[in-house]
Amino acid sequence: MADKVKIWFDAEADYLEVRFSDAAGYEKETKHDAVMERVDAEGHVIGFSVMGVSRFKKDKPLEADLAAA
Repeated sequence: MADKVKIWFDAEADYLEVRFSDAAGYEKETKHDAVMERVDAEGHVIGFSVMGVSRFKKDKPLEADLAAA
């Protein structure tokens, strides 16, 4: 597990990004239409992003499966 995470929220774009690593990677779709995972060259999850954050109810968590390499 990462010792630190970096979290960005852009209120204007309604976009949240969480990174567990500064390693190079790319965005990959998940089964949830609002969630993208960021993976490194070996397929390890190094972060994720959520689009349209404000549309989710505050009393129910957003759940999405991230790939395990």
